[in-house]
Amino acid sequence: MVIVFVLVGLLALAAVAGLYWYVWRRLVRDTTSGPGLARRAGTVVFVAGPVLMIAAVAAERAGAPFRLQQVLAWPGFLWMALSIYLLLGVVAGEVVRPLLRRVMERRAAPSAAVPQPAPVRHPAPVLHPEPVPTGAAAPQEPSPAEPTRPVTTPSRRLFVSRAVGGAAAAVALGTVGYGTYGVLRGPRVKRVTVPLAKLPRSAHGYRIAVVSDIHLGPTLGRDFCRRVVDTINSTQPDLIAVVGDLVDGSVKDLGPAAAPLARLRARHGSYFVTGNHEYYSGAAQWVREVRELGLHPLENARTEMAGFDLAGVNDVAGESEGHGPDFGRALGDRDTARAVVLLAHQPVQIHDAVKHGVDLQLSGHTHGGQLWPGNYLAELANPTVAGLERYGDTQLYVSRGAGAWGPPTRVGAPSDITVVELASPQA
Repeated sequence: MVIVFVLVGLLALAAVAGLYWYVWRRLVRDTTSGPGLARRAGTVVFVAGPVLMIAAVAAERAGAPFRLQQVLAWPGFLWMALSIYLLLGVVAGEVVRPLLRRVMERRAAPSAAVPQPAPVRHPAPVLHPEPVPTGAAAPQEPSPAEPTRPVTTPSRRLFVSRAVGGAAAAVALGTVGYGTYGVLRGPRVKRVTVPLAKLPRSAHGYRIAVVSDIHLGPTLGRDFCRRVVDTINSTQPDLIAVVGDLVDGSVKDLGPAAAPLARLRARHGSYFVTGNHEYYSGAAQWVREVRELGLHPLENARTEMAGFDLAGVNDVAGESEGHGPDFGRALGDRDTARAVVLLAHQPVQIHDAVKHGVDLQLSGHTHGGQLWPGNYLAELANPTVAGLERYGDTQLYVSRGAGAWGPPTRVGAPSDITVVELASPQA
């Protein structure tokens, strides 16, 4: 088994190295006329980028000193995002390249020659040279004009490579830059109305602010957390649900970054369930920390609200520590005539929710794919990637999340905080 694991790892490493070589070849080797400063600089970038990326991931996973994580995270994780779009840009350029070359060849081809009348030849006049005086120098023959030195220009192939490669690099940089700006400016508010058959008229219009995947860490810190809190408070919700993946790091390193959560305000309080990243960061310590900040952790537990029950289960990642989800404990012995809203980090938990008669599950985890075309990969592992869907009598709403893991960048999956408004059929 170990040998198979090593072989798979080596094959994956070889595939990644091959893709980097391909992108380097198109963007560096093919766009430079020879081994010079430009090619050396490009090669340094394509070597340093992957090294920083691997170092950033390793430092975070190994719990390296937090300052070192911060130093490595920005260049390493941004390179991760940039390399994705450089690859996509180069692949798209393979379609454009032959078309551009063909256009240039047509423009460079001489136009069809127009027949011209033959020139009229006249007999050359006979010239009688004058006698040259004795001792005088013989007249000099006019020297032929020196050939004009051709202007040095890039070859057609080099021009095409530079045009296509430059466009691919510009689009990749612009995409990552705009996607990073979208994360750093903070999530936008979405509003969704969810009808619940068992919801009494008295609870019609009840508003739950759902926030997931804030991912406080080496790149997103206290200022970002403050921005998220201000956005949530601006919606004036009845209840706030923080559905996991709050942090990527220990309480020691990220406690100050999470401190603005103490300013969350809702009429019926703020509730929290763990995500998989809490179990990479010390889930027990973070549960204690959020409780001190004024949030109410729901660890396989349930509480009665006005008009419905609110339940929460631990993330499936907690199973490795003996603290996985327990739906029986969270949902057993309840009044099934009452509607129940379940907080569960991962959408895959919907299948257990259906079995236990949950009316609405609120989840995150997917980031909506975060970096297009990652949404297609997310669809392979999750029943719902983003938005509201129905599974039998149970509805599932999945938020794209407020922050980002790894690259502080989103493309095609904008961050959000969702205000879920419950609707009663009796209203």
